[in-house]
Amino acid sequence: MRHRLLLSLCALFAAPAFAAELEIGLEIPRLEVAEYHRPYVAVWLQRPDKTHVADLAVWYGMKMKNNKGEKWLNSLRQWWQISGRHLDMPVDGVSGATRPVGEHHLTFSDDRPPFKDLPAGEYHLMVEVARQGGKRELLGAAFTWPPAQAEHFQAQGQLELGAMTLRLTP
Repeated sequence: MRHRLLLSLCALFAAPAFAAELEIGLEIPRLEVAEYHRPYVAVWLQRPDKTHVADLAVWYGMKMKNNKGEKWLNSLRQWWQISGRHLDMPVDGVSGATRPVGEHHLTFSDDRPPFKDLPAGEYHLMVEVARQGGKRELLGAAFTWPPAQAEHFQAQGQLELGAMTLRLTP
C-alpha cells in the first residue's frame, strides 16, 4: 500500500502539468488629437452565432466621481447590447481602469475561469474600443478551444486600436 501511494505521488510531481493558454495583445495607439481621452475597451468571447459566452475585460473610467464613468459604457455598443447592460459594474476579475497608450496583454489559462469550464468548440474573441471625442472600432478573431496546436492571429485596427493579437498555446 505504501509503495503504491509513493508511486502515485511520484507520478503526480514528476511531470509538470501545462495548461492551455490564450494571450491577447492590444495596442492603444498614440493619436494626434487636440484633446485625448483614454479609450473604453471591452473584450469578450462569443459563439459564431453571436451568443455571448464570457466577458474577459472591460476598461473604463472607474476613478470618476460618483461612478460617472459607468454612464458611458454604452458607447461600447456591441458589447453593451450583448452583455454590458446586464452587468452591475465593477465586476471582479473583469473590470479595470482605462489604459494608457501602449501595448497591453491579457493571459488566460484553462485552469481558471472562464476557460476552466469552457466547452470545446468554435469561438470568436471580440474587442470593441470607443473614445470620447473619437470613433468606435470592433475587431474579432475566430479560434477553436482548446487549441490542438500553437496558433497566432493578428488583426489591425484602423481608428482607435492598433494591432490586436491572439496567441493560443495547447
